[in-house]
Amino acid sequence: MSDRQPLHFWVNDEEHDLEVHAHRFLIDVLREDLKLTGTKRACDIGVCGSCTVLVDGRSVSSCLMLALRADGARVRTVEGLTHGERLHPVQQAFLEHWGFQCGYCTPGMLLTTVELLAHEPSPSRETIREALMGNLCRCTGYRKIVDSVLAAADELQRARSA
Repeated sequence: MSDRQPLHFWVNDEEHDLEVHAHRFLIDVLREDLKLTGTKRACDIGVCGSCTVLVDGRSVSSCLMLALRADGARVRTVEGLTHGERLHPVQQAFLEHWGFQCGYCTPGMLLTTVELLAHEPSPSRETIREALMGNLCRCTGYRKIVDSVLAAADELQRARSA
């Protein structure tokens, strides 16, 4: 008897029908089956944020979520932030304000920021720090990351006003 189960979900607005083993994690399906390697594997215990993706608009640690829990859901990975060749305003702000160094934590930081700004369009520095608590970066002191989030919030506000 096989433990493979059907999985129907949307990843970056593309519909997928797969059969996956019941014990597989979402990160493995994204990286191995769908070849979306922007989602990074680091701690495998859900504390570093490198594997963060958005599931129905909420950030989750894909290293802890069984893939079958995403059945019927909409998943957004870092690859799904761009619009054609155009970067998402959050990506552009991180680029322009040096919100990254080695880049390993960046996908999780970006997706957590997208979630934050969807719910809190004008966050304070403290709110940003709290929102990013689950995303660890070994390279920076977080100042440039917070600056990048603030710049992205400003740009998104301008775009809404236009």
